[in-house]
Amino acid sequence: MPRSPETKRSYKRLPKGPNGGIELLLIQSVDNLGHAGDIVEVKPGFANNYLIPNAMATIASEHHKRMVEKHRAKIQAQAQARLAGRREIAAKLAEESVTIESKANEEGVLYGSVGVNDIVDHLRGKNYTINSENVIIDGQIKEHGLFTVKVHLHQDVDDVELKVWVVPPTGE
Repeated sequence: MPRSPETKRSYKRLPKGPNGGIELLLIQSVDNLGHAGDIVEVKPGFANNYLIPNAMATIASEHHKRMVEKHRAKIQAQAQARLAGRREIAAKLAEESVTIESKANEEGVLYGSVGVNDIVDHLRGKNYTINSENVIIDGQIKEHGLFTVKVHLHQDVDDVELKVWVVPPTGE
């Protein structure tokens, strides 16, 4: 049964690139895709469901392309400043260690585990602007001891190894 014109949804078609994907202009750098100001071609689902709704990219119209070319130096300066800030944070984090108190049984096995959010909360308490997607833990931390986790701050900055001490609460 055909739909009436009132019930039809109208979707705005995104312009196709030379390889059949959607051509977008990146507003901010995206890991494994490109830097701010780059024109990239991605699959329609990635464009519609992730990049455009999260304001990471916009349609690469001729107007936008001209604007980027006009302001490329300003965009590069902003990207360099952001990268320098991330490198500064990485240098400070390399010298840090995190101590998390957690209760455990007699064998040293924790009641629960220490997760990414525990580490992020501790770092935010020390005035670091870190998100949970920046911290990478290999496996689970389920016992007392010293563990090394990686902190990924930017695609152009080496991952930082952060030492995490899991200790019994004071007074135990």
